[in-house]
Amino acid sequence: MSDILERLHDVLEERRHAAPEDSYVAALHHKGLNKILEKVGEEATETLLAAKDAEGGGDEQRQALVAETADLWFHSLVMLSHLDLDHRQVLDELARRFGVSGHDEKASR
Repeated sequence: MSDILERLHDVLEERRHAAPEDSYVAALHHKGLNKILEKVGEEATETLLAAKDAEGGGDEQRQALVAETADLWFHSLVMLSHLDLDHRQVLDELARRFGVSGHDEKASR
């Protein structure tokens, strides 16, 4: 499944340098970090609202939460790309934290 992250990374890198009129990703990069952050914030809010609906909802609300989370992850990956970072660094950080108490990890920051 992590293969999808590699494939998405390649597509994001390719589209980052495309013409803004030809690619949504290129258009976001062209508009700059503030626009990308605006989209991340928007998708985060939509994810939170979908989670509230999913808590007492059925399959449709749960699928809506999955879709909103995908949007949030996608725009977060665009943000990382804009800052010359990628998902591997996030995965490495998660791996570093694996097996460490959340309380201990937070205290170490």
